[in-house]
Amino acid sequence: MAINKINQFIAYDAAAVTPSDTLPNSFAYFYVGTGGNITIVTEAGNSVTLNGVPSGQYVWLRSAKVMNTGTTAGQIVGFH
Repeated sequence: MAINKINQFIAYDAAAVTPSDTLPNSFAYFYVGTGGNITIVTEAGNSVTLNGVPSGQYVWLRSAKVMNTGTTAGQIVGFH
């Protein structure tokens, strides 16, 4: 039973994130290669800016969109 709980957190796909104010780019969570700010529209439709996300950090937040405006972090990888 413990294996099933672990599997629900393992990603089945990953992609480089290109922040965009117009195109959807939804992901379950992120890895930030180069630290900075990330502005996200959540699945619930709320806009939030995560300030000062350090390099090498995972962000455990489902997104509907990673915005270009307000995002200064780089080398972001999104996971499904």
